[in-house]
Amino acid sequence: MDNVIIIGSGPAGLTAAVTCAELGIKVVIIDEYMIAGGRLLGQLYEEPNGSWWNGIEESKKLYNKAMNLGVEFYLNTTVNHIEKRDDLWIVHTEKGEFYTNNLLLATGAAESPVPVLGWTLPGVMSVGAAQVMTNVHRVKPGERGVIIGVNVLSAAIAMELQLAGVEIACLTLPKINSVTEEAGNPRKVLDSLLHVSHMAPSPFVKYGSKLMQNDFMKKLGITFYPKNGVKMWDIPIHLRKAVTEIYGKHEVEGVTIATIDANGEVVPGSEEHIQVDFVCIAGGLYPLAELAAVAGCPFYLVEELGGYVPLHNERMESPLEGLYVAGNITGIEGAKVAAAQGRTAGLSIAQHAGVKGLDIEIKYSIEITEETRNSAYIQFHPEIEEGRRKILEQWEAYHCSKGGVR
Repeated sequence: MDNVIIIGSGPAGLTAAVTCAELGIKVVIIDEYMIAGGRLLGQLYEEPNGSWWNGIEESKKLYNKAMNLGVEFYLNTTVNHIEKRDDLWIVHTEKGEFYTNNLLLATGAAESPVPVLGWTLPGVMSVGAAQVMTNVHRVKPGERGVIIGVNVLSAAIAMELQLAGVEIACLTLPKINSVTEEAGNPRKVLDSLLHVSHMAPSPFVKYGSKLMQNDFMKKLGITFYPKNGVKMWDIPIHLRKAVTEIYGKHEVEGVTIATIDANGEVVPGSEEHIQVDFVCIAGGLYPLAELAAVAGCPFYLVEELGGYVPLHNERMESPLEGLYVAGNITGIEGAKVAAAQGRTAGLSIAQHAGVKGLDIEIKYSIEITEETRNSAYIQFHPEIEEGRRKILEQWEAYHCSKGGVR
């Protein structure tokens, strides 16, 4: 039997593994991907101080440190099921069963699809797929493309693609329908654009974020949003245009783009064609929490955290004995926050496994996580603090209903 099993080898899982191993606990990491690192592998961006955050290098450091500490990796291994039997968690995989008293789910996030007419053509991919192709495999997704969906993720990846020599014709919205209502509404999308305004060289975006703090100013901003968009890193961002169709005979050849009004409705006769050889669809991220659901962990819908998240506290404990969560499974945030949560989870697991004297370290780790969150260069959800407050309220309510608070 293993002291701890970690499912997921992203920043949260790797950091938790290192933390546990440093405290003398045997660790097994299981991940379905062929390389450890998770979403770290695709990340590359410039920080405010001018240094570069290179996710591949960060993941290598963590992986090598874990290996040197004796962490056992089962990569390219899919988890089919988890269950609790007596005091043991049983993890079922294609390579056999694993048993532990302490199980950490650090499964990360998945991309939300956004349906657009023609999206089944070869050459259409998620924006995350383009990021992995470019940053991990060093393969360009194409020479010239369009990104459909304007959000924090697409804005950051657009910059990464441009750094790799890929031309991005524009970032624009999908045509609004019952599925794309949020992603196709200019007013709602403006919030996410202004939230990354500090990254943009455009004065319109930078100073607009300071002015548009109420609904009236936001409506005014959309009404007078330039027809040709504004530019971030010389990439046009269109909030008053939407892709109505992706076209091509056997593969992507271009997109049809139309002007939309402030409510997202297409202006008849405004259609035009843009020639591209690939299209990225950016629908945002949601917590990848199916395994927590299989385990029987309670869930709550917290929009500020990106969707349904398993109930947990600041120590990264779930209500189920010996089950922990960390990283984007608890809410969509950056890699540095995930790593900080991973350390907290590792310390909590070590304490549960019998390591003494960790109370102060755990408290300090929770504080570091909060500081990391507050200083994050990119935040995927503006009201993340409100989301964290809501889940902690649910934690207290849950344990009060059970006769006490853990």
